[in-house]
Amino acid sequence: MSLILPDPFPPPWACEWADDAEWGLSATLSFRGVWQRFRWIPPGTFLMGSPPEEADRSGSETQHQVTLSSGYWLADTACTQALWRAVMGENPSFFQDDPANPVVRVNWNDVQTFLKRLNALVPGLDAGLPSEAQWEYACRAGTTTPFSLGRNITPEQVNYDGNYPYAGGEKALYRQKTVAVGSLPANPWGLYEMQGNVWEWCADWYGTYPDGPQIDPVGPPDGSGRVLRGGSWFDGARFCRSACRDNLPPDGASRDFGFRLAPGQRPAGEDVSRHAVWRAQAERAGQTEGSNAGG
Repeated sequence: MSLILPDPFPPPWACEWADDAEWGLSATLSFRGVWQRFRWIPPGTFLMGSPPEEADRSGSETQHQVTLSSGYWLADTACTQALWRAVMGENPSFFQDDPANPVVRVNWNDVQTFLKRLNALVPGLDAGLPSEAQWEYACRAGTTTPFSLGRNITPEQVNYDGNYPYAGGEKALYRQKTVAVGSLPANPWGLYEMQGNVWEWCADWYGTYPDGPQIDPVGPPDGSGRVLRGGSWFDGARFCRSACRDNLPPDGASRDFGFRLAPGQRPAGEDVSRHAVWRAQAERAGQTEGSNAGG
């Protein structure tokens, strides 16, 4: 996982870093007494979406090849209530029994405000949300099964509504709430609760996948809903599949919506456009024709 190093390394915002044998590079941010660890996700190619034979797939999950030409940092957990409060001074969450629970009831616009404040307070962080492609690539962590933990899941692995198991599985525990981040098994790349617990906002507008292989896709240039990924404690197991997609208007919020930080992305609306940056990268590589048409 650490063969292609980020530049710079260690990043200027990191208070510590590590390179472990199992999961590769990590860097940790400490902000007002709250710690958030990030994993380095190297560039690579994967099949995004689901194969036709996958149980409970939807028509929006057309499988296609995606290449991510640059590595990126991604939080190893969803943003906690503790970090949200440290930045924003309040906690909008429905479940407040543990500050290590993911922050919820934040809409996409709220998250942009959070990101701008955090970036202003932490020089060099330039945090944003992952693109939908970055999210699925990290979630899959090299796997091709419906879930990164295998062909099926249990509540001991993923926080979902156990009354609605996947593909003939047995009914099981329904917690009816979020759990503290990092309390369930990590995926093969050291990322916790990518599936279940809370839906996670992505940077993209929701839209139909383009035809053919894509390089650094960032979704359509506009739309009515922003992408949500991962499923949640409130949903049946099928919504926690790696390929499952949902969306909601950017002012929509729920007690099962959260997000995951991605340093170096820059939040939407700032002076550097992700569409423009990645299109310029593709043009330099002579690969413009393979880029997302929405870019």
